[in-house]
Amino acid sequence: MLTFLKVIQENFRQAYYALVSNKLRSFLSLLGISIGIFCIIGVQAGVDSLEGEVRGSFDKLGNDVLYVQVFPWNEDPGLNYWKYAQRPVPSLKNYEDIRDNVKSAESTALEVQLGSKTIKYRNNNVQQVGVVAATEDYSNLFAFEYDKGRWYNSMEYNKGANKIIMGYKVAETLFGSIDPIGRSVKLMGVKAEVIGVLKEEGESLVQIGNMDERVMVSYEMAKKIANVKSKFGFGTVLAVKAKDGISSQQLKDDLTGALRVSRKLRPREGNNFAINSVSIIASVLDSFFDSLNIASFIIGGFAIFVGMFSVANIMFVSVKERTNIIGIKKALGAKKSVILSEFLIEAILLCILGGVVGLLLVYLCLQLLSGVMPYPLYLAPSNIIFGISLSAIIGVIAGVIPAWQAANMDPVEAMRA
Repeated sequence: MLTFLKVIQENFRQAYYALVSNKLRSFLSLLGISIGIFCIIGVQAGVDSLEGEVRGSFDKLGNDVLYVQVFPWNEDPGLNYWKYAQRPVPSLKNYEDIRDNVKSAESTALEVQLGSKTIKYRNNNVQQVGVVAATEDYSNLFAFEYDKGRWYNSMEYNKGANKIIMGYKVAETLFGSIDPIGRSVKLMGVKAEVIGVLKEEGESLVQIGNMDERVMVSYEMAKKIANVKSKFGFGTVLAVKAKDGISSQQLKDDLTGALRVSRKLRPREGNNFAINSVSIIASVLDSFFDSLNIASFIIGGFAIFVGMFSVANIMFVSVKERTNIIGIKKALGAKKSVILSEFLIEAILLCILGGVVGLLLVYLCLQLLSGVMPYPLYLAPSNIIFGISLSAIIGVIAGVIPAWQAANMDPVEAMRA
């Protein structure tokens, strides 16, 4: 075992000297590998960063939450618009029936979009603020974090008290450095007290459920100041969260039964509602990002292919240059495996160096682009491991034939060469 390790160590030393003594040739050889790794890992890192940002945005919807709506998420609403437009919008009665009868549901909430409004505080105002009316359990479904203040208590909700909760940017624009809690603002023609400000969510590539530029009012308050029985399907959502240990499919089955009863549908009538979940979006995202990853292999594959042949060519030249030395080594008793490993290690080392250079280029590019992209770019450890592993595999493929040729040389013929 010790002898084997010494042989490997010596082979590494010889490979290093061979690469250093022919700097230009080594540089040109690893250039193709570097470009190939840069293309493949660069695209993969970009796709991973994009995927993380998009999936992170959709994760806000909750993996254990189902959404009862008019339109299904896995279809283009424009294709069957009139079919879906005729469906009834989720109602307060549907909400109450599910809340009272679906035992597999932990929390149920009804959300109604009241449109974009202007909110005023003294001489300041903020226009185009999205106003959301929500029932009492809405905060339990999405676990809001507060910069200041709180959610409604039961008494405030049941009385329909004129109290509101603001997104971070609305509060910052309207109040500046003033503490908003307890201040009175004017919204939709009524005065309302600010009881909470949500923590800033920040910008994201896909704005899903971002509350920074919204204001929330209780459903009971909304009934006094707006028409909450909108017939526009996109504006009303009934959200239901599963209890611990309850699968989404079980909850979906329970919801389907409860809604059919609530809407008095006959046994042969089809459902006039859609039950959506994040898994529907996830399946679409999986196929999309799989296609992007395949594209990265195609783009970088050509550069890797050229780089592999470049390394193989250099290894054939290296074997030719050291033919006499190979003959002497074999005459002194060097085994085929020793000669084979010598050139194979040289090819692998050359490709790994090229891969490391490619990864460094990817890292530098990601750092530069992170300053201008709307989301962070990163090089995942899995991509680094994959890049190094791929480089080593290319080294084996490129070096095996030249190494095999060197290992099978006749020692006498080699010394004469």
